[in-house]
Amino acid sequence: MDIKKDILWRVYLCFIGVIILCVCVVGKAIYIQQAEGKYWIGMSDSLHVKEQPILAERGTIYSEDGNMLSTSVPNFDVYIDFGAQGLRDKEGKRFFENVDSLCINLANLFREDGKDFGAYKQDFLKAYKENDRYYLLKRKMNFDEYLHLRDFPLVRLGRNKSGFIIDSKDKRINPYVLLANRTIGLSRQNLSKNVGLELTYDSLLRGMDGQRVLRYAAGAYIPVEGSELDPIHGKDIVTTIDTYIQDVAENALMDMLVNNNSKHGCAIVMETATGKIKAIANLGKQEDGSYFEDFNYGIGKTTEPGSVFKLATLMCLLEDKYVDLNTQINCEGGSKYFYGLRIKDSHLGTYQTSVKDAFAKSSNVAFAKLANQFYKAEPQKFLNHLHKMRLDASTGIDIIASSGYPTIKKSKQWSATTLPYMAHGYEELVTPLHMLTLYNAVANNGKMMKPYLVSQIKYQGIVEKEINPVVLEEKLCSKETIKMLKEALFAVVHDKHGTGYKVLNDSAYNISGKTGTAVSALDNKGYNKENKIYQSSFIGFFPSEAPKYTIAVVIQNTKLSKLVYGAEVSGAVFKEISDKLCARFLTSKTYPLFFKKDTLLQNVQGTNEDINSITRFLKLNTNKGAGRESWKNVVIDNGDAIVKDANMLSNNVVPNTKGMGLKDALYILENRGLKVTFQGKGKVIGQNIIPGVTITKGQTINLILN
Repeated sequence: MDIKKDILWRVYLCFIGVIILCVCVVGKAIYIQQAEGKYWIGMSDSLHVKEQPILAERGTIYSEDGNMLSTSVPNFDVYIDFGAQGLRDKEGKRFFENVDSLCINLANLFREDGKDFGAYKQDFLKAYKENDRYYLLKRKMNFDEYLHLRDFPLVRLGRNKSGFIIDSKDKRINPYVLLANRTIGLSRQNLSKNVGLELTYDSLLRGMDGQRVLRYAAGAYIPVEGSELDPIHGKDIVTTIDTYIQDVAENALMDMLVNNNSKHGCAIVMETATGKIKAIANLGKQEDGSYFEDFNYGIGKTTEPGSVFKLATLMCLLEDKYVDLNTQINCEGGSKYFYGLRIKDSHLGTYQTSVKDAFAKSSNVAFAKLANQFYKAEPQKFLNHLHKMRLDASTGIDIIASSGYPTIKKSKQWSATTLPYMAHGYEELVTPLHMLTLYNAVANNGKMMKPYLVSQIKYQGIVEKEINPVVLEEKLCSKETIKMLKEALFAVVHDKHGTGYKVLNDSAYNISGKTGTAVSALDNKGYNKENKIYQSSFIGFFPSEAPKYTIAVVIQNTKLSKLVYGAEVSGAVFKEISDKLCARFLTSKTYPLFFKKDTLLQNVQGTNEDINSITRFLKLNTNKGAGRESWKNVVIDNGDAIVKDANMLSNNVVPNTKGMGLKDALYILENRGLKVTFQGKGKVIGQNIIPGVTITKGQTINLILN
């Protein structure tokens, strides 16, 4: 009995232990489910489900004439879910019935990938066997390829039946490439590296991102259909830039920089009545000798302006009634010492002359003497005028630009020579846009307009905000002063002794403006003879009687530049721009003179028929019947078209396509067995294979268009 009780006691004890263990397990399960359920469910989801942002489509930047200056184009990453129910039904009947035709179409669409029908089919059969849930077919497919793909067998049945997963992403492009590139700006993921309008209006352009859920399955995250939260796309902005005016400004500036071996330059075109910036070209020389929009020189770079600043000094003197245009001033032969430092004119020999003539001849001595005579005792009076002209403050233009804030010394910082030097454009730092805004105010009868670049903000094609012109100063100075200033600016170009006469006087319309040639220090090494270089400027407006546009051209030259004076460098660029704008916008008359120095027509190639058609339309004299080839090369020389054979007869060597349009260049090169790639728009300005080299069939040649 004792043994039996002992055994029973042990059995009961084990049984109770098992019951207690079961109760604990059940209790713990209930506790986990009820008390910690949400935590563990969330942990599970975090391991198998994640959220992914759907990037909003960035808004487009338009020109005033409706062209896209910066926009987003879709790229597509394409995946296939070989585990999709539609592909697996009926033992994969739908997949096996369509795989051959699908692979044939893919091989034809993506020929450049080098995969044929067999390679595609082999990969697909393997992925289907392995039940690959996220097979990568193609990255960065363009929109045209996508349009073809969606009509292919199987794909056109939709995602559930085909297993095709399309992941759309946007790529930012500037369709016009160089055109106002620095002003329009670049959009990068790192906002701190953005520039231009893309940075300034980023909050409007970028919109609000959406979201979607991805579930982890078969070694990859797959989008959960129906989980998307749609993004709110960005707004569009319409700039004041006109693509034709911008193209004209950039070509004229580029031609001068290249031919004169200059360092950098800018050309800004402003609509006189409103302050709209119609064009802003900024080009800097690169290490390889080419020119590119590497910095916004017109808005972001301050320099000593040189003689274009004399307009500000003259305005002060006239407004305070210290002088009028007939007041006589002794220029002392064009050389005078001020407190031990010599100021001299670029052309010596002038003695007694009027203020008007001194301005037209750009006498440094005259303006240094006048400023020193009348403002030495009351320098703040001079500074107050400059303050009203806003030469000591930001222009307020609607773009974020590095640097660009002017420096006008306070009188406490002056040395004895500061005032005479300031009077003719030294010891102050301003941007070209500052001076352009001042000149525009004179052209606009004393009303100073705020320069601006954006005129409208749109959402889905509807104008949400209209940005109107803003008046900074209703009356910058008296009517009498404005009248005399306009007369002085007119004399610079139309007086025989004016510094702009030789280059700008022969126009079919009247130009008013001021030249400037400032001495700059090369790499900040001082103004000694070995290190000094020249900054050439011309700022003016046209037509003089009723100004429509005001233009500033400022070019920094190098030690190798052959031309340095403001008129022959920047004045020539101004004239080419103004000629084209006048011909296109301001008159219905035909002026053959407009095409005399047209950089767009300096060297052109094309078919004989096309060349004859163009030269007849432009009324250019030609040496007709030159050569026997059907392809011609044309060089414009003093209004005459010199036509020569383009030497296209040999099919064994690489031809020279410089000056051709893209269509003609493609025709010539592809017919010779070359594969052509290209960058930019317009005519050909360069090619990576030297003309005359023996052709290798299938060789790739890259063309640079501008």
